[in-house]
Amino acid sequence: MNFKKNILVTGGAGFIGSNLLTYFIPKYPNYNFIIIDILSYASCYDNIKYLEKYPNYNFLKGDILDYNMITETFKNFNIDSIIHLAAESHVDNSIDNPDLFAKVNILGTLNLLRAAQFFWSDKLVDKLFYHISTDEVFGALDINGRFSEDSKYDPKSPYSSSKASSDHFVRAYHNTYKLPIIISNCSNNYGKWQHFEKLIPNTINCIKNRKKIPVYGDGKNIRDWIYVDDHIRMIDLIFHEGNIGETYCLGSNNELTNMQLVEKIIEISDKISNYKSENSKKLIEFVKDRPGHDFRYAIDSSKFLNQFKRFKFSNFEDSLTSTVEYYLST
Repeated sequence: MNFKKNILVTGGAGFIGSNLLTYFIPKYPNYNFIIIDILSYASCYDNIKYLEKYPNYNFLKGDILDYNMITETFKNFNIDSIIHLAAESHVDNSIDNPDLFAKVNILGTLNLLRAAQFFWSDKLVDKLFYHISTDEVFGALDINGRFSEDSKYDPKSPYSSSKASSDHFVRAYHNTYKLPIIISNCSNNYGKWQHFEKLIPNTINCIKNRKKIPVYGDGKNIRDWIYVDDHIRMIDLIFHEGNIGETYCLGSNNELTNMQLVEKIIEISDKISNYKSENSKKLIEFVKDRPGHDFRYAIDSSKFLNQFKRFKFSNFEDSLTSTVEYYLST
């Protein structure tokens, strides 16, 4: 079968990756998807296994640190586009093991860039290296302002430092080798298939099992939360219509303190589970704040929204309820 595109998706069995493939593969039968995932603790192949029935699905268990494997994949599948999602992403883990984050997030990205530059150097038309990054590269905000494409980089953790470095390498390959790239920096995602180490699934799991809900510090740290399905639809638009060489900041203008979010999850969970005599708020336990815990993230998505005026966000109450229902049922 002749495909219009051969798209390499890294980290396809991870949280965002599995949601992206679930959306993209049925929607674009004329695109061939080649998925690489190392299947680490944060991946789950079962989430995408059902996609094996599609003729445009190809899964390779592999490590982006293995340059030979990457080059073989480029040769065997004639890769012309990359959606790069593979990354170590848990801040707490980066504090304990910064070397791993440097290797995977920096050197792994560099391997992909090297391969793309080598195989695409003679013909850059209709090629794209789309790098998915985080708003954490910009550091922290006080109660005012929002991150935008013009914000200075000021990463505070080993995780955000490794992602900032990977962003810089991607831009360097565009500036030095004219590699066609796009970067998007997104706020905190929520939705199904996220690992239980993350705040929302961990909170729901604690409520479900009547365990203490850990909240860092005083619970007043603020995050801008975006539904993963909305993020995927934004990626779709940028992949097809985004401007080469540019960056897009992606958020949903949906700021909550950690305490507000936990209390909202408790409210929804208790309603679904019909908890009457038990008060889940008593499960909240404030724990020692983690080192370098950024106070606030907030994204100005006006560049994206001005270019893609047709885009509409999901209703937060509905999408969070759907997310809670999913984790309560698993």
